[in-house]
Amino acid sequence: MVAQDLERIRHSAAHVMAEVVLELFPGAKLAIGPAIEEGFYYDFDLPRSLTPDDLAAIEVRMRNSIAANRPFVRREISREEARAIFAGQPYKLEIVEEIPEGEAISTYQHGSFVDLCAGPHLDSTGQIGPFKLLNVAGAYWRGDEKRPMLQRIYGTAWNSQEELDRYLWRLEEIAKRDHRKLGRELDLFSVHEEIGAGLIHWHPKGTIIRNAVEDFWKAEHIKRGYQLVCTPHIASEAIYRRSGHLEMYSDLMYGAMDIDGALYRLKPMNCPGHILIYKTRTRSYRDLPIRYAELGTVYRYERSGVLHGMLRVRGFTQDDAHLFCRPDQLEEELIGVIDLAEFMMRTFGYGEYDIELSVRDPENKSKYIGDDEVWDKAESALVAALRSKDLPYKRVEGEAKFYGPSIDIKVKDALGRGWQGPTIQCDFNQPNRFDINYVGEDGQEHRVVMIHRTVLGAMERFIGGLIEHYVGAFPIWLAPVQAVVIPIADRHLDYARQVERRLKEAGLRVQVDDRSERMNLKIRDAQLQKIPYMLVVGDKEAISGAVAVRLRSEENLGAQPLSEFIAMAREAVEAKRISLKA
Repeated sequence: MVAQDLERIRHSAAHVMAEVVLELFPGAKLAIGPAIEEGFYYDFDLPRSLTPDDLAAIEVRMRNSIAANRPFVRREISREEARAIFAGQPYKLEIVEEIPEGEAISTYQHGSFVDLCAGPHLDSTGQIGPFKLLNVAGAYWRGDEKRPMLQRIYGTAWNSQEELDRYLWRLEEIAKRDHRKLGRELDLFSVHEEIGAGLIHWHPKGTIIRNAVEDFWKAEHIKRGYQLVCTPHIASEAIYRRSGHLEMYSDLMYGAMDIDGALYRLKPMNCPGHILIYKTRTRSYRDLPIRYAELGTVYRYERSGVLHGMLRVRGFTQDDAHLFCRPDQLEEELIGVIDLAEFMMRTFGYGEYDIELSVRDPENKSKYIGDDEVWDKAESALVAALRSKDLPYKRVEGEAKFYGPSIDIKVKDALGRGWQGPTIQCDFNQPNRFDINYVGEDGQEHRVVMIHRTVLGAMERFIGGLIEHYVGAFPIWLAPVQAVVIPIADRHLDYARQVERRLKEAGLRVQVDDRSERMNLKIRDAQLQKIPYMLVVGDKEAISGAVAVRLRSEENLGAQPLSEFIAMAREAVEAKRISLKA
């Protein structure tokens, strides 16, 4: 069977699964069961919650149905016939009523099982490749929280057992890297329903990581000519009406607060505040470009069903910046932002990425502000910058921000998964809306061009991604605890404290494990906590002023003079090395 049959394999497997569920639960109500990128699912309304044992039983029956090698038979039917066939299936009937008049209504049948479906399917069940049912999750009908909650069974199917095994291994790796699990184990962050879903609480160790990222971010931006600013968390609703957010972005904004008769909103974006800072005085052409940067906390409404640890939240801190420049400076400024984004990605260990040019949907321009001319100018500027850097990109229609097109960079982690990374937007519209100008050489006012950009994105999402990329084993410069000193016996504790003091004086993050436990247990616990260096000290080390160095990878580097270890660790921190031995 060839690779292009995967969609048919998976869609057909979903039908076989629905057949079996209906056999096991005769009163089951069927919703939909499509093929998806790496598998398939089917949504069911069932009399009770499914268990792992149910999935195992469904799998066994599915194998029997597949072995029977029954043909998939397509039939076009009338609307009246569809209503009769699916009289006891309310979700199917809802779909039937939504099919436009004159459009074909079709069913697929294998054995006695009939499903409302447009296809495509395989010729017979026997052509379905190796498969595995994965898990059960809740899913609202039509994704609407006001509609019934259904049970969604996920599965996957492939051309060969080798492909299936490789995919299941990858799922195990993803589970092992889950930042929510590692966040608990490494004591990095938590979410509390008492305060609210989608709101991250940074624990001391997680805050150390965040501070290390932010300190590096600030230093690098100052080095590159950015000025740091801070803006409030709430603002008058009027400013978002002027910017267009209230018109185009209100679904992601929280409701208005009445404060002394005036309406305020939690800010979803930082740009209006940066614009107003720019406009506090007259700017000359000599002042430009002006680059404002802010680690600004914003708030956006996300439905509870899509919240996901640190990766999908309702409040987050964005590494935001807005550049105000002359038109003749635009390409150079865009190239500078791309250079910074590439530097940041390399520093944090992301060596591969894909670039998309997100532009308007030409069939639905009402979703965007501004006329064709400014959109064409903005898109041309982004394309020129990408070509100047000789960077390949894919043009994606309909993904532009409402005020301008953007360069969106998707970084790839250690498993090859794509994560939303830097985004760079070219904007001629906000300068028009806010009358943002500079005084040119001719003494006249001229419009600036704005660049909106993030190079890391949300701190929450970025660090959640780092946790998964490194499986919690951060490079030494980011590790919350960079070294743990392990005395072999209580009599070595004084020397362990001396080592701790020396390391702290050198600017390293260190702790002493003074528990009354065996040395091997302490080493094992440090490895589980992903601490880069374990420094074992006993009689020999105390006499010679040394430390016995072990890595979290279980490699034993042996005894080193303490001063040599400090120099090695400091060098690794300052170089921001990804690997302890790089």
